[in-house]
Order: sequence, then structure tokens, then C-alpha cells
Amino acid sequence: MKKCSRCKNKAIYFRVNEGRYYCGKCFSKNIEDRVKRTIRKFNLVKDGDKIVVGLSGGKDSSNTLYILKKIFGHNPKIKIIAVTIDEGIKGYRDKTLKGCVEFCKRLGIEHHIISFEDSFHLTVDKIAKKSKDKGMCSFCGVFRRYLLNKKARELGANKIAVGHNLDDEAQSILMNVFKGDLLRLARFGAEPKLKEHSKFIPRIKPLIMIPEKESALYAIINNIPAYFDECPYAVFNPLRMETRDFLNKLEDRSPGIKYSIINSGEKIAKILRKNIKVGNIGTCENCGEPSSEKICKACKIIEEFL
Repeated sequence: MKKCSRCKNKAIYFRVNEGRYYCGKCFSKNIEDRVKRTIRKFNLVKDGDKIVVGLSGGKDSSNTLYILKKIFGHNPKIKIIAVTIDEGIKGYRDKTLKGCVEFCKRLGIEHHIISFEDSFHLTVDKIAKKSKDKGMCSFCGVFRRYLLNKKARELGANKIAVGHNLDDEAQSILMNVFKGDLLRLARFGAEPKLKEHSKFIPRIKPLIMIPEKESALYAIINNIPAYFDECPYAVFNPLRMETRDFLNKLEDRSPGIKYSIINSGEKIAKILRKNIKVGNIGTCENCGEPSSEKICKACKIIEEFL
């Protein structure tokens, strides 16, 4: 029987890049300490913050809510609220909504649910029926960001916490390199750097240094309800899936490579932010929400599919 490298109790996990074994208790504490270090390093949370957590019902967003509540739940100067977006994906999102509601009740967290249908008179399923290229992730992402930002502002929040993990961010760095998207590379980080706008709520990523498999294990150990099935439309984003598989193979051969990519991404982003011109963020002429163009992407999608 393998023993925990810290307390010598029965180990349940071996972190290859460290060569260390962890029991459930020490593993959970290590994950929480790593999140705390990320928050301190990038000064992600301050007294007076009102944080909206984008709660999808998946492991990463649920872990984000749980850990932030555990760290700051007793601080009266910090308020945490959960917002769930119902994209209208039959057989997928409807399975997670109940879990999100119950989880927030368990934590004593204020919870709001917003739907694509009520907001735009569209759902992902409806768009999929009309879309020819099946690029559903881009459509969905635009609407989700739009609604999270708008609701967070309405709630008086000054930050939005999202559950992007280390794997998500490493994949995004490589994908942006592949596409030569320097602007998105410049925005990389635990608190993406963007031009300020009075209606734009900054995002923070507390789980940016937590690998996906460790996030999943943390959820299981701590009895955090999480929906592990993949979105049925994810198959229509082949670049993301192929980049994920490629990175996982690299990680198997060179443990720790994902951390190296994140560290490189931070250095590249700093250089780019000093040398690249980022366009100003204006407001959409149609809906008045923040936009880099005259008409925001959400309004263009609505116009195209309604």
C-alpha cells in the first residue's frame, strides 16, 4: 500500500511531475492552497469584492464556487453569488440545473438562472438546426459571456469568476498560437487584461493552475455535485478536441509540460501587452452592451438566426 508523502496515511493519488503521493485530505488541502496562491499572486480577490461565479454544474465551476466559499465565506466584506446560464440544450443542460440549485442551497449561496430562450428567444438547439457550419461553441460562448456580464452588472458585482482550469488555458494558448491570434494571447492570464469599460465586469480564473483530472478528483473527494458528461456540441469544435488530445499525449511523455505552457503564456502575454495595440471597447449601437464593433456579436447572431 502506497502512503501519503506528507502524513503517511493511505495514498489515493500520485502526482507524476512531483513524484509525490497524496491521501484525500492532503490532496484537497494542496488544491486549496494552490488556489490561494493563485489568488494572492494575481491579487484576484480583495475586501469589498462582489463576485459572480459562473456556475454551469460541471466540476470546474462547482469547485470554483465551493473553494471561494470555503476561503472567503466567513469574510463579511466579500460577497459571492452564483449565476447559471441555461443554453437550451435538451438532455444536457436540463440535467444540471437541479444540481446547481441544490448545491447553492447546500452552500447558502444566492443563485440566479438565466436562459438563452428568455433573453434572446433562441437556444443552442434552435441555432444548431439552422446553422450550416455547426460552429456551436462560438455562438454559445458569445451568448454566455454576454449574459454573465450583463447579470453580474445588474447584481452590482465587480468580478466574474469562471472555472477555467490548467488544461483549458494551456489548450487556448496553443490554439491561439496555431491561429496566430496575438490579441487573444495578450489577454491571457488569471485575470485577463482588457481595455476597461464601465459596463464590462473583469473576469478572474482561480483554478488556472489546477489540472483537469485533479479538479475532477477534488470534486469526487469533497462530494461536490458535478456533471461530467461532455456537451453534445463539443464534437463540432475539432481544433479544441485535437489540441486537448495532443497536450495529454505530451503530458504523458513529459509530466509538467502543461504548467510550462501556462508559465510561457504569462511571459508572452506581458510582452505582447507592451507592444500590441488593443482596440478600444465601445458600446453596441443596438443593445448598448460593451463591444469592440458597432454591433456586438450577440446582436449579429440574433439577427442571423431569428
